[in-house]
Amino acid sequence: MPTSTNLTIPFLIVLANMIPLGALGALAPTPPLLPTPPMGFNNWARFMCDLNETLFTQTADAMSANGLLAAGYNWINLDDCWMTKTRAPNGSLQWNSTLFPHGIPWLGEYVKAQGFRFGIYEDAGNLTCGGYPGSLDHELQDAQTFASWGVEYLKLDGCNVFPAGTEGRITLQDEYKHLYGLWHDILTGLDQPLIFSESAPAYFAHNPSLSDWYTVMSWVPEYGDLARHSTDILVYAGNGSAWASVMENYEFNTRLARYQRPGYFNDPDFLIADHPGLSLDEKRSQFALWASFGAPLIISAYVPDLTTDELAYLLHRGLIEIDQDGMAQQATLARRDGSVDVLTRSLEGGDRVVTVLNRGDEVVRRKVSVEWLGLERDCVYEAVRVWDGTEVEVQEFVEVELAAHATEVYRLRLPEDCKDVIPTGMVFNTASGKCLTGSEHGRVSIESCKGEESQGWQVHASGQLRLLAQLDRCLSSDGKSLLLEPCRDASHQRWSYGMSGNLRNVKTGRCLTEGTGVDKCGVELDRQVFGLPSGVQVQDKE
Repeated sequence: MPTSTNLTIPFLIVLANMIPLGALGALAPTPPLLPTPPMGFNNWARFMCDLNETLFTQTADAMSANGLLAAGYNWINLDDCWMTKTRAPNGSLQWNSTLFPHGIPWLGEYVKAQGFRFGIYEDAGNLTCGGYPGSLDHELQDAQTFASWGVEYLKLDGCNVFPAGTEGRITLQDEYKHLYGLWHDILTGLDQPLIFSESAPAYFAHNPSLSDWYTVMSWVPEYGDLARHSTDILVYAGNGSAWASVMENYEFNTRLARYQRPGYFNDPDFLIADHPGLSLDEKRSQFALWASFGAPLIISAYVPDLTTDELAYLLHRGLIEIDQDGMAQQATLARRDGSVDVLTRSLEGGDRVVTVLNRGDEVVRRKVSVEWLGLERDCVYEAVRVWDGTEVEVQEFVEVELAAHATEVYRLRLPEDCKDVIPTGMVFNTASGKCLTGSEHGRVSIESCKGEESQGWQVHASGQLRLLAQLDRCLSSDGKSLLLEPCRDASHQRWSYGMSGNLRNVKTGRCLTEGTGVDKCGVELDRQVFGLPSGVQVQDKE
């Protein structure tokens, strides 16, 4: 658990409703181990090293009784500190028999008998974050041990990993890639492959430059099924603001939508459902945002004592359905001003999700144009306000009123004659958070996001980016600067988007760059990595 800290071939943007995100997964030789994000329980954020057998049996019993298991929360996962400080004479890991008197295999059988699946924790380094034996140089032995115990899910942390300096692995990023790649090969080679939760990106998330973090993120989807990409969510006994912690991990997740697909999920960490530092609105917001992202829903709380209100939102069928949607499309930022974020995504069957978050400390009211949502203005949309199930009619605008730190979610049904969705929203630099901005005078710049139409872009299948404020104007480049010109069929107005986050001009081959407008394309450079609207399909390779 950290406390801080190439694919380059371009491809044309295509619309999600033309090539569904699930299409690439359908071509895979075998179904993914995780077609939808995992749901369940982990002890760390609530209890840290204060764990024992009774905690897990009581949790499983409570989840069976209170509806969480039936709602899909079917993983019971142990975190750090379950083992002894030394390995057995034969080198194998040993559970702490005082904490787990019946043993880890027995616990796995206990929870599986109730319908759960069973996961465990280890570390890729020589010690875990809690100071217990890591798996360095014991990878195969430990994987076989876990499999023999009935473990089906491994969370592999990255404390105490150091660059080897041998065999060409001379950087810390290279060493993480080597170790996690080794684990990938071992886990997939087992008779029953384990779900692989990677923590490597989290150890680079707070470097002064995000380039190393981007580099690590570029390979984790190839090696595992989900990746924890940022700082640990604030633990129950931790100092600081729990809401600030939720918002920090939320912000990191908004940068990564291009990686998510069926079989791989970005993980912003645990749902801290009973954290005393969160209001009920803040707890509901975390859940709604994680569900909108299609993120793992792993509860870290004392489940037997969850309140009626806490259980009510954790069991919310409408939001769980959004989270578990088979398209696995991650909601992305469509619009952002000083206090309100609007996120959008599509679902299987064509429904459109709109999530509105009030990050500010005052009540806000907003009208969000359907054009910002990628929809047609001249249509009438039937919608459900997901939290309370209220049916509403949307024409031209989604109107919201939100308390401080509250989140509203709408699910829009698209009529047959209005099913086209054009990916629309912000084009933002994921390091600085600033937005691509057009002006009526043809000037293009990268500025602080204000939620104005001058910062909204339609991304067309042709590769054109059209300014929402002037839909007849397209983003262009002469190889030296950015321009906003009348749209026409010309290569200097077409752009390709890569898994690296580069937005590359088709004619000049140069990339959108904060500070200079365009420049020679680099690899994972802070000033060249951009997030695009939902509905943009990326390929596994550029």
